[in-house]
Formats: sequence, structure tokens, C-alpha cells
Amino acid sequence: MNALTAALKEELNVEMISLGGLQVPESVVVSWGIMLFLVIVSILLTRNLKVDHISRRQAILELVVTMIDNFFTGLLGEQGRRYVPYLMTVALYIACSNLIGVFGIKPPTKDLNVTAALALMSICLIEYSGIHARGGKGFLKSLTAPTPIMTPMNILEIAIRPTSLCMRLFGNVLGAFVIMELIKLVVPVFVPAIFSLYFDLFDGLIQTYVFVFLTSLFMKESIGGEE
Repeated sequence: MNALTAALKEELNVEMISLGGLQVPESVVVSWGIMLFLVIVSILLTRNLKVDHISRRQAILELVVTMIDNFFTGLLGEQGRRYVPYLMTVALYIACSNLIGVFGIKPPTKDLNVTAALALMSICLIEYSGIHARGGKGFLKSLTAPTPIMTPMNILEIAIRPTSLCMRLFGNVLGAFVIMELIKLVVPVFVPAIFSLYFDLFDGLIQTYVFVFLTSLFMKESIGGEE
């Protein structure tokens, strides 16, 4: 267990990288790399787009984007369509952050600061979507639903949401690391490689889906999609 404790402490430790004399957290540097990668891939995939006689690349790209757009629009409704690009962007970032562990790079999502920032951005957009859809008075009125006595609970729910999004993503990513370390202690040969592939690929994509799905549900509730 001492080995597990040491490995956990090392994993939770946020290393600093010196860039021109400026100390920058490793998670931030890796995030910059992910953003640069996504920008380059986006430019390569979207160049030379056509209206007629489109290429196979463009056809596949349009199919994927349409499917994702329809998925989020189905959750949020037409009022929430304007927020789909943000959800797609966050999904791509979290997916790349989780999958980057396959290449031996520490995922940024193992840094609590990163998951907290993602949660805060999402919760700000969630509350903005409610204000934009209902108006200021309508949003304040929604805090008293279904009865004014529930106002403190509704406000508390809003305050808890960022913590829920943050800790769920961070906890699941860190939990996968703990499980992997326990497996290495019990079966040190061959088996850990299989489970590592599972946690780095499959579980990482699941956590991406859970984060954006919950964000979408909170946003739908804030917009008032059921009204």
C-alpha cells in the first residue's frame, strides 16, 4: 500500500514547466498542445469544402457533425442549438485529454484545477442559457419553483452543480488510475496492459460523454425545455 500511496501522491502532484523563466503547470502546457492539435486538424479537415461533388472526407465529416448536432439538439431543443458548438468543443478537448494518456502523457483532466475550470465554464453557460431563454424576471421566478419555500434549495442546487461536474470527471479519471495501480500490485504482468488500454480509451470516452450529457441536461432544465 505504501507503493500505491506514493504513486497516488506523484499522480496528484502538478509539475511545473519552465517556459522563458515562467513556471507553467504541466496540465496547461499539455492543454495548449491539445488545442494546437485540434486547430490544425480542424483546418486540414475543413479546407477545400464544396457544395457539389463533395469528397469522401467532406461527406464523412458532414455526417459526423450532423449526427452530433442532432444528438445535442434533440436534448436541448431548437432554443439550445446555439450552444451545440461549445458542447462539441468541450467534448473534443476532454476526449483528447483523456486519450492522451495512451502516449504516456499525463492527462490534464487529472489536474483538479482543469476539471474545476471546465465545470465553471459549463455552469456559467448553463445559467446564461436560462437567463437568455427566460429573461431576467423569468429566471428569478424559476428559482421559486414549484413554491417560494424551495428557493434556498434551488439556489443550493445551482451552487452544487459545478462541484458535481468537476468532481465526477476528476474522480472517475483518478479512480481509474487507482484501480490500475491495484491491478499492477496483484497481477504485475500482461493483465495491466489490457486494463490500461480500457481505461485510457473506452473509459476516457465514457467520461467525456457523461460530462457533456450532464451539461446538456442542466442546460435544458435551465432553458425550460419541458415548459
